[in-house]
Amino acid sequence: MIRVLVVDDHAMVRTGLAALLEASDDVTVVGQAGDGREARTVAVETRPDVVLMDLSMPVMDGAEATRELLAAVPDAKVVILTSFSDRRRVSEALEAGAVGYQLKDCEPAELLGAVRAAAAGHVPLDPRVARVLLPAQAGRPADGLSPREQQVLRLVADGLANKQIGRALGITERTVKAHLGKVFRQIGVVDRTSAALWARDHLDTDA
Repeated sequence: MIRVLVVDDHAMVRTGLAALLEASDDVTVVGQAGDGREARTVAVETRPDVVLMDLSMPVMDGAEATRELLAAVPDAKVVILTSFSDRRRVSEALEAGAVGYQLKDCEPAELLGAVRAAAAGHVPLDPRVARVLLPAQAGRPADGLSPREQQVLRLVADGLANKQIGRALGITERTVKAHLGKVFRQIGVVDRTSAALWARDHLDTDA
């Protein structure tokens, strides 16, 4: 069962989200919070697997709340759920530690899928957000990547950490980092989230 904390400053939104999530057989809502500071407190008390976090809230906004919540409950996976899709807000949220970013007009099935993906260690990002993050990488080919670099990139897209990638491929964590450095330069990204998005658009991640 995936334990979820819902954070939004509008009670009606929290209630609706909780009802949607509770209707699923594999998700339970363990808490709700109306602002970022309360979110941290409730997260410490309930230890959720996934936190659905609004961005624009009183007392403490979602990006800062994400940072503080993860400092207290590092195993939680934060998925931003907001109406904002501009690059600055998206980048701030991801830099704060959020693993996913969904827009509030997404379909209920998409939101449930994002919760499940985050719990499984993946990076659930709304396609519209992905386009905001990767405006310059759309046409970059994968031909310049070696087969090993493509293997590493596929595993990044699957949500694996460097140590897990090394174990899967029989190489050292240091070698994984070296491959990723070359991959990032080749495809023009600066972080794992952007690399994962690029891989999903340009590589057969099931290969």
